[in-house]
Amino acid sequence: MLGFLKQVTAYTKEAFGAANYLFQGLAVTFDHMRRRPITVQYPYEKLIPSERYRGRIHYEFDKCIACEVCVRVCPINLPVVDWVMNKETKKKELRNYSIDFGVCIFCGNCVEYCPTNCLSMTEEYELAAFDRHSLNYDNVALGRLPTSVTTDPSVQPLRELSYLPKGTMDPHDLPQDISRAGKLPSEIIELGKENPSTINLKKTTQNPTQIEPNQE
Repeated sequence: MLGFLKQVTAYTKEAFGAANYLFQGLAVTFDHMRRRPITVQYPYEKLIPSERYRGRIHYEFDKCIACEVCVRVCPINLPVVDWVMNKETKKKELRNYSIDFGVCIFCGNCVEYCPTNCLSMTEEYELAAFDRHSLNYDNVALGRLPTSVTTDPSVQPLRELSYLPKGTMDPHDLPQDISRAGKLPSEIIELGKENPSTINLKKTTQNPTQIEPNQE
């Protein structure tokens, strides 16, 4: 008898759990039914990437010293640095530099640890190609200036959906002076300077702009 009651209790808990999960799924579905559909008419409309978006890597050949730090910090040893040693000057002479974006995971380690800042992440994300071998960019292709959504006259740039005004889901034809739902890090710092009651800005010798929460 006791075993039968345990089975009934377990079955009842499973039934209530399944009903709860079903209710949660339907709640999300009904919530989206109240929203307007969001359609970006690509390629005539494009979303503006976020401030720290990691897109195609830009490379400056003149700054590179062929130290191969980018190769050592890369999780898959991706960058190929071709150099020769000049016996007269006893210095490295860079011949070629290439990155295969068909394999790159865009982690940003090469950009972070480059001692001469010859590598930088851009907002260019359109790297589709019919041939995988064409994604292997040499130093000439990497040195090409990145394309920007806001500077292309044939494209209408759309602001990020996460920074749209509160209650607005359609990014089309929005004035630029409308307040956004989210705030950028620079705006949060400015807000802390204007309202020190919420955030204390303490200047230190190590980090002059260190932000610490109010301990009052």
